[in-house]
Amino acid sequence: MARQTGIIKLKGTIGDISFYKSSDGHLARIKGGPDANRIANDPAFQRTRENGSEFGRAGKGGKILRNAIRVLLQNAKDKRVVSRLTKVLVAITKTDTTNDRGDRTLQDGDLSLLNNFEFNINGKLGTTLYAPFVAAFDRVSGEATLALAAFAPTLRIAAPAGTTHFKLVTGVAELDFPNEASSFESDETAILPYDSNDTAAIALSASITANSALPVIQVVGVEFYQEVNGQMYPLKNGAYNALSVAKVDTV
Repeated sequence: MARQTGIIKLKGTIGDISFYKSSDGHLARIKGGPDANRIANDPAFQRTRENGSEFGRAGKGGKILRNAIRVLLQNAKDKRVVSRLTKVLVAITKTDTTNDRGDRTLQDGDLSLLNNFEFNINGKLGTTLYAPFVAAFDRVSGEATLALAAFAPTLRIAAPAGTTHFKLVTGVAELDFPNEASSFESDETAILPYDSNDTAAIALSASITANSALPVIQVVGVEFYQEVNGQMYPLKNGAYNALSVAKVDTV
């Protein structure tokens, strides 16, 4: 992989060189490697096919998870969240001790590896919210809860410059990887002042299917706002909002 320099940036293919733009800038690379037919049929590429199958399964799983929490994720994500999440899900697939290599699945892997996954690397919950909280999920009732004792926002939340207000959010997602389906519910506080006065105690809750047999994740996040002439605006379009996996629950 090479980086393009100069005034004119190319896109497309010239000979064996492909020119393209990515989040890392304008790049170029040499085409090469075995063709698709050989990879699909040559016994020498059996391991490659197995890896590809599991990688694809992890990629689909990531899409299911992202779509499930989309209402919160659209306010708190970075440009590399897809690739970072896929990397973790590939690792989860590899922990499956039930199925053979190439057939390993997310639902049979150790989904607890998703705990503390940060969806926005630019605004991590672990370095944003310092108020102790308790996230809990009751599988029998399907209710996920988030509880925080009263706290002073300016002491317990590391907010970006320009913040005048904030809110806390939580969501719970039921993930059906084999059928590529999910359900999701969320709850949030009102938009609260970012000052030194203690908040009231906070209790949020959201519910999914009671007695579900599917994997469940609970996310917790913080969103920042700036008040201008009585109107609340997402601070810098949400670039520093935090959202993290706070709990993973499996049967």
